Amino acid sequence: MQKEHGSAPTTPTSARGPTTPTSGRVRHRKRSNEFNYEISKTNGDHLLINDHNKYRSMWIRACSSMWMLGGFLLTVYLGHLYILAMVVVIQIFMASELFNLLRRAHEDKRLPGFRILNWHFYFTAMLFVYGRILSHQLVNTVTSDKIFYRLVSKLIKYQMVICYFSYIAGFMWFILTLKKKMYKYQFGQFAWTHMILIVVFTQSAFTVANIFEGIFWFLLPASLIAVNDVAAYFFGFFFGKTPLIKLSPKKTWEGFIGASVATTISAFVLANVFGQYQWLTCPRKDLSTGWLQCDPGPLFKPEYYPLPGWISAWVLPWKEVAILPVQWHALCLSLFASIIAPFGGFFASGFKRAFKIKDFGDSIPGHGGFTDRMDCQMVMAVFAYIYHQSFIVPQDYTVEMIMNEILRSLTLEEQQILYNKLGQMLQERMLELY
Repeated sequence: MQKEHGSAPTTPTSARGPTTPTSGRVRHRKRSNEFNYEISKTNGDHLLINDHNKYRSMWIRACSSMWMLGGFLLTVYLGHLYILAMVVVIQIFMASELFNLLRRAHEDKRLPGFRILNWHFYFTAMLFVYGRILSHQLVNTVTSDKIFYRLVSKLIKYQMVICYFSYIAGFMWFILTLKKKMYKYQFGQFAWTHMILIVVFTQSAFTVANIFEGIFWFLLPASLIAVNDVAAYFFGFFFGKTPLIKLSPKKTWEGFIGASVATTISAFVLANVFGQYQWLTCPRKDLSTGWLQCDPGPLFKPEYYPLPGWISAWVLPWKEVAILPVQWHALCLSLFASIIAPFGGFFASGFKRAFKIKDFGDSIPGHGGFTDRMDCQMVMAVFAYIYHQSFIVPQDYTVEMIMNEILRSLTLEEQQILYNKLGQMLQERMLELY
């Protein structure tokens, strides 16, 4: 039988030559946190309501959330210094995750000590930021001991110089380790390290400042972000059908709106609950660990509002309701937490898409890394501090503020001179009056 026209001639295998595994496209092994965002061209296929494994992932996420919540509440119960330690640990994990994001093992093997250099810059930044924020508390802690007071005063006075020369030492170290054909990688890592320091320590500076203004101003914003995140997940899990933004395919309008309502209600309730405890509302002026007692101030003293007669007759058995003034401020924080802060998560999602990774890390089962959990918290911490300083802290100088500045800025001898001069001025004023 003749061959049909148009059939391709066959070539013996021996004529074609042996096939080799390198004749096609080279396959690269994926990292554990890499994720293919092009699996589907439509956002709808990514929605939680269409995810067949959603109950298993929800269980894993719920279990890890419970132990995180337990650890967080225990730390808050222990007080300011323990919360500060928790923030430092979280920052170290975040920095580690971000440092590893753009690293390449081949280049790192040729640059011994390069990772140590990055951590040198990290701890230099930590010394500068925390030294500036906690100088007042540190001085108040050692005022009773003359030797330690002088030592701490000198360290605070020259802290900026110490940090500057520590940074310059790292800068010189970086220059001396530059290697031919690796300049681009090294300068890229240098720039990436500095961006990480700006992101991590900007958030940490405001977070620590909020803690020492009163645990309330740390706990409430952090709780609102957690409530918003959980509510958005559950509303999207059960009702989500309308995609919200392409950067986060699983985010839905139903989850966004439902979370906003839940966050607003929670803010009003949580502010009342947290405002009942003085150890949460009192600012910490030193680095001791005891619980605090203080005058709660007008924000945490209840104001009574009469209820309409039909409400007290048919709905509630009370004739008036007590509301803390801080609860109205909590509503403002809730609006930011539910509308603006989620954009920190959207930014992180876009960042992960740019680098084709699913999560920044895998430290927390079901959640990813610590950076994945802190994206919205960073935005919220900055706003909470700015809001507190703008609308809560009195703008006029008070006696307490002046005394704190004197203790922080003047030496013991200068304080004695000031004391004597104030005594003379007061005596002269008394003689003029009488």
